[in-house]
Amino acid sequence: MKQSVKRAGLGLVLGSVLGSVSIANAATIDLRLMETTDIHMHLMDYDYYSDKQSDAVGLSRVATLIKQARSEAANSVLVDNGDLLQGTPLGDYVAKGRVLRFGEIHPAYKAMNLLNYEVGNVGNHEFNYGLDFLMKSLAGANFPYVSANVYADDGDNNPENDQPYFQPYLIKDKVVTDTQGKKHTLKIGYIGFVPPQIMTWDKDNLTGKVIAKDILETAHKYIPEMKSKGADIIIAIPHSGMYNNHYEKGEENATYHLAKVDGIDAIMFGHSHRVFPGDKALDSFEGVNSEKGTVFGVPATMPGFWGSHLGIIDLKVESTDAGGWQVVDGTGAVRAIARREGRQTVALVQADKKINDAVQAEHQGTLSYMRRKVGESTADINSFFALVQDDPSIQIVNNAQIWYTQNIVRGTSYESLPILSAAAPFKAGGRGGPEYFTDVPKGDIALKNVSDLYIYPNDLKVVKLSGAQVVEWLERAAGQFNQIDPSVNVTQALVNNAFPTYNFDVIDGIDYKIDVAQPARYDSEGVIVNPDAHRITDVRFDGYKLDPNQIFLVATNNYRASGGGKFPALDGSTTVIDAPDKNRDVIANYLLTQKTINPAADQNWRFADFGNAKVSFTTSPKAKDLAADNMIYVGEDSNGFAVFELK
Repeated sequence: MKQSVKRAGLGLVLGSVLGSVSIANAATIDLRLMETTDIHMHLMDYDYYSDKQSDAVGLSRVATLIKQARSEAANSVLVDNGDLLQGTPLGDYVAKGRVLRFGEIHPAYKAMNLLNYEVGNVGNHEFNYGLDFLMKSLAGANFPYVSANVYADDGDNNPENDQPYFQPYLIKDKVVTDTQGKKHTLKIGYIGFVPPQIMTWDKDNLTGKVIAKDILETAHKYIPEMKSKGADIIIAIPHSGMYNNHYEKGEENATYHLAKVDGIDAIMFGHSHRVFPGDKALDSFEGVNSEKGTVFGVPATMPGFWGSHLGIIDLKVESTDAGGWQVVDGTGAVRAIARREGRQTVALVQADKKINDAVQAEHQGTLSYMRRKVGESTADINSFFALVQDDPSIQIVNNAQIWYTQNIVRGTSYESLPILSAAAPFKAGGRGGPEYFTDVPKGDIALKNVSDLYIYPNDLKVVKLSGAQVVEWLERAAGQFNQIDPSVNVTQALVNNAFPTYNFDVIDGIDYKIDVAQPARYDSEGVIVNPDAHRITDVRFDGYKLDPNQIFLVATNNYRASGGGKFPALDGSTTVIDAPDKNRDVIANYLLTQKTINPAADQNWRFADFGNAKVSFTTSPKAKDLAADNMIYVGEDSNGFAVFELK
């Protein structure tokens, strides 16, 4: 876009010299770009965890928006940004339940093949089930895929001869109609990117097979090449969020900096499950124009997650005197499938029946698969208060992980070491809304409830750490909370909404307090910002003060053990057991073995006294009648969350 603006300025200078004839004869093309991203197997408008239809999710709902937006434009293209194949029980069913076979079409592409996509990008979650499954799945798409920064691992440690694993970019001819009704051919270039952290997050699936390189480094390599091969317009499709932090090589969220790369005309991004334009947290970034939907002048869009929005970029393209084309203006926008009115979700569009029908067989198979009983609970299990007190939904996960680890270390050199377990609340409101909580009523527990307790297909890992390292792990997790000033008389929000709840690890097997009157030692990105701060206090093991030199085994998942979330001492080097089972399978087997469980939390962590400060938090409206004695219900906020004060 920056090149385009410069060219446009030069055209004005030439126009003043040569007259207005060339400007009057210049062809103008209006080109609409549309994007889906982070669908996470929400193909139908259905919530598998609550086992009911949903107005707030689904590619079938976005399909209606796509058709509407396409009908409004003379020229349009549609792309998908990635994180498509994993995320709901439907994804697990296809990968692990009935198992996709070679030659079969993955249900994601049974749906997407009906929508005329131009190109798709590979997201990080595409690698969760392994490369073989990924390639089997992609073979069913009737549109091509691009991913520029993933290379085959040839094992020679020579980056100069590395070969791309996927097609890094694509230049496609697009026949378009200008504003005067004349036909032209645009050469549109598409280039995709994925976070290099796939090598950490899916280490077991990818090590020795592929390598991932820096996003900006890759862009600087390929964008000039695309231009030299005749691309009139270049669309970047980074599966990478947008933050205005200082760029470091290997950056996960690189979009803000990618917008500065010369030659990129539009950016259709994703990964961080935000909405752009529209997310107020991004408005203050230098170079961001949320009203126009641009980043450093480049039109951009990020359409949420789970099919919540359609991203739209409208470009104005003009012919040049040299016979080429240039983007002279553009805007980014999003369209939603629903909106919130208090606790109600109001549908803005209806589902496309053809999309739902296309995946009906796999949908029904998933429902049967998920409704199988695996155990029974003597009490309700929910995550309504997971961020403010020890919680039953996390307790079950940790109990299961400890049970499993005790079994697999028998007869090994690790048998004598004490075992701890770490788990986080995956469903605790936030961007998911006031319904996005685990809520399993007492009685029979089905496999769908296990997926509700543990929504990711992670593999169980066991790390070996000292007591001091365990405490530092908790310090990183304690960034979940804002600092509370006990001397202030106004209400203070307890939870830092910028901190992902999946990084709020609770470690069972020890007892501890969190002092929120102290500043956080780590920020939300895992960087130490207050070296002298210590929120974790009164840590005890077996009733005694924790020995910082005591060695522990800690059960966790592959994401955390290999560096996900940038936790101290967790970079893969401390992993001592690569378990053959997924965390979700561990929970299911634990429930099958126990048959009946009492899910009550053991209250092994609590807040240190913060005096008479008024502290508030939000949760599900369903929590109103379940609050503990130290909680006061205040009312509902404008987003439909219940607001409580914590004594």
